[in-house]
Amino acid sequence: FRFHHGIETYVMMTYRIQEDAFLPEYATHYIGAGGVVINEQKQLLVVHEAGRRSTSSRSYKLPGGALVAGENLEDGVVREVFEETGVRTKFEAVVCFRNLHGYRYGKSDIYFVCRLAPLTHEITMQVDEIEDCKWMDIDEYMQAENVSEFNKSIVQVAVGTTGFVPTRMDGYRDKRQYETYMPVLESD
Repeated sequence: FRFHHGIETYVMMTYRIQEDAFLPEYATHYIGAGGVVINEQKQLLVVHEAGRRSTSSRSYKLPGGALVAGENLEDGVVREVFEETGVRTKFEAVVCFRNLHGYRYGKSDIYFVCRLAPLTHEITMQVDEIEDCKWMDIDEYMQAENVSEFNKSIVQVAVGTTGFVPTRMDGYRDKRQYETYMPVLESD
């Protein structure tokens, strides 16, 4: 028997009866999501994570974090934004995603960035993870030297496109099990 993987409630060992039998690896990715939340005044909801003082000035990013097992993407990003900022939001679209290799424990990380509409505006910051949270003018964010080019690109795409919107399809009706996102097609 060979070790395959372990989690909190069990350890899995495997034994190949047939030498060339296919045995899939255990999960290789983390899934996370962040939110581009823009209010009516063209301000972006941003956070500065606690313990991230790499420069003399604060580096602001989009709120977000890891989804939990079995969590729907729409619910996860809305939850993460609320937990970090106290702002309630409504999911609108997937703007982009990135895949980062060699993340925590050597696994890969798929991170979805989603456009959300604010339902509330008052900020209640999560003090154990976040050092600062505020509404920042989009132009100020796009001009800031301490904001990554990746984050600036994400915001630019979120403002300039409809993104991938939730799409319900025949045969995939149970939103808890299936999620499908597609771009809005231009009508003739």
